[in-house]
Order: sequence, then C-alpha cells, then structure tokens
Amino acid sequence: MARRKVYLGLGSNLGDRHANIQKAIQMLAKLKGEENLRLSSITETAPLADMSQPMYLNAVAELTTGINCDTLLTACKKIEKILGRDDGKKWSPRPIDIDILLAGDEIINTENLTVPHSQMHLRSFVLSAILELDKSLIHPALAQPIETLSKRLNGSDFFLDPNVPQLVSIAGLIGVGKTTLAEGLSAVTGGTRIHEPYKQNPFLAKVYNGDKELALDSQLFFLTQRIKQLTGSHIKNGQLYLCDYISNKELIYAKQTLNDSQLALYMDIYKAFEDKPTQPILVIYMNDSPDRCLDRIHKRGRTYEHDISTDFLSSLQAGYNDLFENWNKCPVIRLDCSDFDCTNNSHLKKLTDQIKAYTAFRD
Repeated sequence: MARRKVYLGLGSNLGDRHANIQKAIQMLAKLKGEENLRLSSITETAPLADMSQPMYLNAVAELTTGINCDTLLTACKKIEKILGRDDGKKWSPRPIDIDILLAGDEIINTENLTVPHSQMHLRSFVLSAILELDKSLIHPALAQPIETLSKRLNGSDFFLDPNVPQLVSIAGLIGVGKTTLAEGLSAVTGGTRIHEPYKQNPFLAKVYNGDKELALDSQLFFLTQRIKQLTGSHIKNGQLYLCDYISNKELIYAKQTLNDSQLALYMDIYKAFEDKPTQPILVIYMNDSPDRCLDRIHKRGRTYEHDISTDFLSSLQAGYNDLFENWNKCPVIRLDCSDFDCTNNSHLKKLTDQIKAYTAFRD
C-alpha cells in the first residue's frame, strides 16, 4: 500500500497519564512500515459523556506509513491491551485509548472501523492538535479544511447524543433566507420545521410602523412563543427539527428596539426564562450583506417591513456577530449566502451531509 500520513488520537485518564501516552508512542514507533512519527502537544481535557471520571490527557500522532488501516487498528488494540485497557463499556475510563482519525484521503465505513473518525470534527482538542502538525489538511468525508471545522467549535468539545432533540437552529438577518432554508432542508431530510410566529405577533407591524410603546409587548410575545415552541411535548428527544430562528437572538432585537426602561424590565423577565427553550445542537449562521437582505425584504413586499433600513440591518448583523464570536453551546456552520442558493437541491444536499455529521439524524 502506498505510504500516506495517518493521524492517531491518543487519550489517557487512568494511572500515569503522561507515561501511558509516551509508552504508546514508543510502541507505535516500532511498527513495521512506520516512518517519521511526530507528536502534537499534550493537552488536558474534561471527559465528554461521563463527567464523573478523571480528566484526560490527549495528543495526536502523525505517522507516515504504508500499513493498511485494518492492520493498524489491530496493532492499536494490542497496544491498548498491553498498557492495561480492558474491553469495558463505551466512555469508560482507560489507561490509553488510540483512535485512527485520518488516513490520507481514505474513507472507510465498516462494522469495525470508521475513517475519518466519526466524531473527530466535534473535538476541538483533536482538531487543534492536527492543525499543529499540518494546517493544510482537508477532512475527506466532509470536504472541509480541518481549520474550518475547528473554527465551527470555537474551542469547545461536543459529542453526539441521540437522546436529546436534534434541534438545528438557523440564524441570520431579516431577509437572509432562514425560512426558505428551513423548508428546503425539511424537504430533503424529513425533519420537522419550526417557524418563527411573526405573522401571529399582533404588535410587530405597529412597532415597525413607529409605535415604540408596543415594542416591549412585541418582544415578550416572541419570548413566550419561543418557550411554547421549544419545550414540552412540542419537541421530542431524538427527532430532527429545523428551526428558522435561534432563541438567543431575542437580546439582539431587544437592545435595538426597546428604550432603557423597557429593556431593564425585559432583561429581568428574559433572565428568568432564558434556559427554558431547548438549545440547539447545531446552528447554521447565514451570512449576507445588509444590502442584499434589504433587496429581498423589498421584493417580498410585507407592508410593515417597508421602512427597514440598511443601518438597522447592519446593527442586527453586529449583534449576531457578537453572539457567535464567543459561542460555545454547540457547533456553528457559517454559510456564505453569496455562494449558497437555498433553492438549489445540490447545495441543500451538501449542507444536509454536513448536518448529519453534527446530529444524530440518519436517513
């Protein structure tokens, strides 16, 4: 088999963690056909699923090798056993864990092995370590640079949990195409659409027409509707939902539309209820220029949106950018709408493939 670079993830949270990783590296270096083994920095991370277990030390090793992945997997399992790992349940503590992350541009999906590793794109500590070794790598299954995948996580680590609602929230400016995208993705995936109830808001049109006294009423209407739509029997564990808003946007709009006294009261109410709505496990942040969004707003012809200005949209966009700059609740896919067409089936299919990687949704 032709030589290619293979990346292995190493983790330890039992015994002498640092020594366990070093011993594993020494054994990997002795594999027949291995050349030029390099090791990333070793970092400490919290356990992902069972938070009651000890902290992990993690690193990534780069091997230039012609060993096929099945043989390499067998060798890794042997090293794990030698260093004291038993065949305990998934997520259990272990002296050493060795995972095949990447193997050149190979894509493998068998009963015993998945390459690229099925959840490596959810681990900042894995992606950062890989980038330390090679900044040019591309994930062969997702067709995305590792650097892009790393930015989606903003330094956080996640795991797929099929036992929570698979809520995908779509964020972005008025007129960017959130509802169109939610409908398109729902048609492709079969997921349930959740639409922002702006038509049912009895105050919204009056607020856009200049009645600022009703701005608080309008914001509270949306807040209560978010809670109704995203809690209880309306949203079920394990099911896929495509929501054309993100509930956290409420503060962006409140700060733009409320006066100081209204905002102070709203904040007291908001803080009491901000944790009630189900949180997304993935956000799709649609980016487009305020001018292009304003053009779409004018074309759809809602009378009460007639006076929306570019300055107002620019202020909202700044609010969204601030929201996601330090976002660590879930991965964020940033969608450049100058290159993406919400009505194009091939574009929707490619995005659906990305969504599948970040959710427990399966066809």
